[in-house]
Amino acid sequence: MEIIETKKKDLPNATAVLVLGILSLVFCWCYGFVGLVLGILAVAMASSPRKAYLENPDEYTEASYKNVSAGRVCGIIGICVALAVVAFVILVILGVTALGVGSALMLG
Repeated sequence: MEIIETKKKDLPNATAVLVLGILSLVFCWCYGFVGLVLGILAVAMASSPRKAYLENPDEYTEASYKNVSAGRVCGIIGICVALAVVAFVILVILGVTALGVGSALMLG
């Protein structure tokens, strides 16, 4: 049985990208803007590690590339959901405001 020594290193910020992506998914439902910001950070932080891996795949581990990719995907999904939540909240606020103004005009 041969033991192959690999001198591959992890991509920088691979774990941070994954954590930010997962946090964006968690916070996008309750706190739309927080999920949006975390998702944008995850996607932005994923760009340079992905580029580094694609330029030199023999230098970095595949596991860290998968972490970066998973964090990026979670960030993109978090951005989409957060935008939907924020849009819904804004529409509800505008609807309640319009209803309040309409009621005030009818009563006044």
